[in-house]
Amino acid sequence: MDMPSAQQAIASNKDAWDQSANLHKTTDTWSALLNSVGAADFSCLDPTLTGVLQEVGVDGKDVVQLCCNNGRESLSLYGLGARSVVGVDQSRAFLQQARELAEVSPHNPEFIESDIHQLPQELQARFDIALVTIGVLGWMPDVGQFMRHVASTLKPGGTLVMYETHPFLEVFDPRAQNPFLPASSYFQREPFVLQESIVYEGQGEVAGPTSYWYVHTLGDVITAAICAQLQISHLQEYPHSNREEVYDQYEQQPAQLPMCFTLTATKRAD
Repeated sequence: MDMPSAQQAIASNKDAWDQSANLHKTTDTWSALLNSVGAADFSCLDPTLTGVLQEVGVDGKDVVQLCCNNGRESLSLYGLGARSVVGVDQSRAFLQQARELAEVSPHNPEFIESDIHQLPQELQARFDIALVTIGVLGWMPDVGQFMRHVASTLKPGGTLVMYETHPFLEVFDPRAQNPFLPASSYFQREPFVLQESIVYEGQGEVAGPTSYWYVHTLGDVITAAICAQLQISHLQEYPHSNREEVYDQYEQQPAQLPMCFTLTATKRAD
């Protein structure tokens, strides 16, 4: 199979997200969000990310969340004291969900439809904090280019906060007969070709449009941040899962895998 160009993969992934959006509105999670986002202190952030954001300091800050999906995490930032929040995503369908949640919320975030590779000028050097959370890096063909665009949104001295799946977890297939046997190379460069809808919550696989999932090693991610003029101040790996329920089986093993990580890095002022 011929691999797509980066531009083709980005376009295919956008279409896959748009076409999968309605499946997310049939879940208990969506119903729970609608019932809870009206609280001023609403948060869907887990203790790990909450702790990192508190240490960085969100209170009174201008924050952008890149690849914000349905905006639930963007709305959660107000509970930590954010002065303003902008959520950016390329999926119009998911941004519509974000706006539905914002209508119920007492807060007023701004949501902007944009591919991370084509950010509007108004977002440049504007924010104190840029947030990137679970399941973003895998959709990016070039992590170096991605990190440069993330850094471009930060003011000098601004901070990137990232909470992502550990790339080593990508070596394993949780649905395999033996899910603890490595199924692919940590150094695989060609993307996984997916032909199923993008769903969570332990839902079964649903046939869907083609999308492309890239694995970037932790070294790739760190180097990309350094090359984007970001000074790394924190990198922590964890043994808990922040992915779909099917990955929970990898937790609390005698020989424990790294399952996710947090990273903070500051944009140089020079």
